Order: sequence, then structure tokens, then C-alpha cells
Amino acid sequence: MGRIIAIANQKGGVGKTTTAINLAACLAEAGKKILLIDCDPQGNATSGLGIDKDHLENSIYEVLLDECGIRQAMRAVEGVENLTVLPSNVNLAGAEVELLEVEDKEYILSNTVDYIRDDYDYILIDCPPSLNILTVNAMTTADSVLVPIQCEYYALEGISQLIHTVELVQERLNPDLTIDGVVFTMYDARTNLSADVVASVRENLNTKVYNTIIPRNVRLAEAPSHGLPIHLYDSRSSGAESYRNLAREVIERRDI
Repeated sequence: MGRIIAIANQKGGVGKTTTAINLAACLAEAGKKILLIDCDPQGNATSGLGIDKDHLENSIYEVLLDECGIRQAMRAVEGVENLTVLPSNVNLAGAEVELLEVEDKEYILSNTVDYIRDDYDYILIDCPPSLNILTVNAMTTADSVLVPIQCEYYALEGISQLIHTVELVQERLNPDLTIDGVVFTMYDARTNLSADVVASVRENLNTKVYNTIIPRNVRLAEAPSHGLPIHLYDSRSSGAESYRNLAREVIERRDI
């Protein structure tokens, strides 16, 4: 059975989608069969993998509204063997209102993913930068939550709120949900601040922290504009090596 990981942080600009794209691609590179679900109306995980989000025949929006099956909406990623995407676009922004009257609306994604879960080693869900019904759907579907944290002064702000949301979902909707761990992103080795943030979070946050730290890297920032994951855009960059290391850690943790 595939392991489902929601990548979530309600604070924007922390490298959440970058992590979703490149962790998915590096897991696929390692020979794992991967589905990346873009659950963000901005559709950045979709466009970041070279899929035209503005001309989708079907997307996660149609899947959630039961207008098509999940397999009808999924797209293979060109140039990346083993990686498939359930794409998203701005239409998804209206889903929250349209789902208000739907019975068991918190479980729509979970019930849909159950049909294809066994086809994949890992299913990653890129959540929107907010704690809304789309994020709740992701968390009721997931086995665990991976939390990217930017190495900046306000890194711990909002994390307690996210942990509280996870606990509420555990209590009311998905008792098996766990926090997979925290991943530090945008680490700048030239500054004391990044090192101080890492030390502070390790000391104060009562959850698992991945050993891999994602550096601030120009090539990582450039890759999405070319519609490529970092391991294809610049295989030798520090960003590519870091996400390969993170993929190894994810695989090793599952094998323990």
C-alpha cells in the first residue's frame, strides 16, 4: 500500500511546492512509483513540472466535484519516469464554496485516492498555504504530514497552529495521521541566522526533524520557470543533491 504524505505549512513562501515537486521527482528517480497531487489552486506544482495548467481538460477540481474519475485527470510528467501528477488550476479556488453542502466533504479526496492508492509507492499532496477544506481533505487522506520550515526569524510562527490543526484532524477525522517531520528550507550557510533558526527549532519543537537541510540555491529558484524538477534542470547543483538526500531519508524512514 502506498504511503501518503501531505506537504503542508499555512505560511506561504517556505519552499512547500518546491519540496513537493523535487521530493516527488527524486523519489521517482530512485525507482519509486510516485503520484503528486496538486491541491493548491495556484497550480504551481502543476506548472513547475511542465504541465500547462491553463488548458487542462480535467483536474483535481473535476475529481472533487465528481465530474470525472481520478485516473481521467492524472497526467504523466514528461522526462520523469515513474512520476504522475493530479494537476490543479485556479478553478480549484471555487471548490471550497461548492463543497459546503456536500456530505462528508472532508473525506472526498480520501475516498477518491483509495481507488488508486495501491498503484503507487508514495503519494505526495502539495497543500495550499492556508488551513481550509482543501488542506483538511489532504490531511484526512494522508498517513503523515511533512512540514517545510524556512530558515528565517519567524520560522516558528504558525507551526504551533499547524500542529494544532493536525491534532484536531487526528481527534475528529483521521486518528492515524502523524507528523512525518520538519524539513528546513532556504538555508543560507553565510548567515548566523539560519544556523540559529535550525538550533532553535531542534530545541523547541517537539517533533521529528529531517537531517537533510535544503540550501538557498539559485538553480532551485530557476527550475520551475523551465517546467523542470531540479534533478533535470541542474543535476549537479546543491539543490538537486539535497533533495536526493531527502528522498533517501524518506525511503529509509519507511523501511525502519
